Amino acid sequence: MDDEYSQPVPAYLNPRFVESRDGRPIRILSEYLEPAARFRRYEVSDTIVFYGSARIVSREQAEKMLNAARVHKGDVAAAERALDMSRYYEDARELAHRLTDWSKSLEGTERRFVVCTGGGPGIMEAANRGASEAAGMNVGLNIKLPFEQHENPHITRELTFEFNYFFMRKFWFMYLAKTLVIFPGGFGTLDELFEAMTLVTTGKLHKKMPVILYGTDYWDDVMDLDAMVRHGTILPDELDAVFRTNSVDDAFNHITRELTDLFLEEPGGRRELA
Repeated sequence: MDDEYSQPVPAYLNPRFVESRDGRPIRILSEYLEPAARFRRYEVSDTIVFYGSARIVSREQAEKMLNAARVHKGDVAAAERALDMSRYYEDARELAHRLTDWSKSLEGTERRFVVCTGGGPGIMEAANRGASEAAGMNVGLNIKLPFEQHENPHITRELTFEFNYFFMRKFWFMYLAKTLVIFPGGFGTLDELFEAMTLVTTGKLHKKMPVILYGTDYWDDVMDLDAMVRHGTILPDELDAVFRTNSVDDAFNHITRELTDLFLEEPGGRRELA
């Protein structure tokens, strides 16, 4: 006789069933319902999402790496590259701090724009750190991976999430997002950028959403979006949704202006969303 059925328990308490193929719909639904309940509890409905590489480190850490490489005859070139790229960590940290300060200063509105990241190291850590240093709540949508991804220590504890399914994590990124800020990154960041642009250009989002491509030096080297216009595979105005910059000041001014125009000019500071 199968021991699973020797002591009957409710199906939702049976880990063998819940973790099985047949229980997958329950697991998927849980990754919708549990975050939804927490977001309602803490009144989070508007997020500023930061995407970017998990491998970009802070300036302080990069300087230590470079010093160690020089002392111990390590890979100096790689350490110098890390130091150069660390400017994006510091920019993400500063931008998240300034946006959090701005959001906290808003009066006469129910809006509260909360920094949200993938919850891991690198640019994600930088944005959570900046928001935390501004004494603001911030969100981390972490994903269970066999390497690299671990939650950073700067996420608001009550808003730290752990997802198994990428598509449910992506849903929560996009559903609450009012702005996307995309810093230099790899395949994952490119996936997030192009999925967002697909949703924007096909009208699947019932809201206008500014997209900031931060780090023009990096992105111009990695890809040529304008080439798609030249070859006729996208329309010129489909790039209008993307604001490209190398400046924290420009990014901050663009984001706050757009959020004000889109979401703070309505009576009572509310507008129906998707």
